[in-house]
Amino acid sequence: MPPNPEPFVDASLDPPVRGFMHRPATPARDGLVLTHGAGSNSRAPLLVALAEVFAEAGFTVLRCDLPYRQHRPYGPPRPGDAARDREGLKNAVTALRRLATGRIFLGGHSYGGRQATMLCADQPGLVEGMLLLSYPLHPPRKPDQLRIQHLPKLQTPALFVQGTRDPFATPEELKSALSLIPAETRLQLVEGAGHDLGFKGTGKREDLPKEVLREFQTIFGEEKDNP
Repeated sequence: MPPNPEPFVDASLDPPVRGFMHRPATPARDGLVLTHGAGSNSRAPLLVALAEVFAEAGFTVLRCDLPYRQHRPYGPPRPGDAARDREGLKNAVTALRRLATGRIFLGGHSYGGRQATMLCADQPGLVEGMLLLSYPLHPPRKPDQLRIQHLPKLQTPALFVQGTRDPFATPEELKSALSLIPAETRLQLVEGAGHDLGFKGTGKREDLPKEVLREFQTIFGEEKDNP
């Protein structure tokens, strides 16, 4: 088992990076940054469960709070927060690169995942891949307000994990959106799950983190390093 996560702060960057670091039991090369959705933080049970499973598989995982959450402990991000939140994600990648010598991946739930895609669309090559949980393709009950403008610029391979009952995107809507992305993508559907992917309150979909890891490894397995 990997050691318990440790608090992590890098105040040398602006915005600073704050969260928790999961280090694997044995030295590893690859790293994963994970961040949260609009109403949550880096302590979200889904992020914790995923970080533990990925660390057991040998990843160094950084769960980080976005800048808006560092500034305000509660409430959603404001319209003007997004650009700084993306800078915060970029800085988290920078901080993790100092600790992991191999590939770096960037992941996020809902708002955090959307900001990750926007960051990577603007900065191709920033990371080697993405893990996107419950992507908010449009606001609930507003399927005409699609957030797809940046997707044709996205050149970073990505695994999308989506509940079949997510009000922010149906499987059909998401498949259509993924067809706009020129990079390799894969959609992992979680049957019957909503936007929380089965992690609501104290409830946890215990099998999900390992299923996500297996799917992630089919795209980004070590064999990809040495074709």
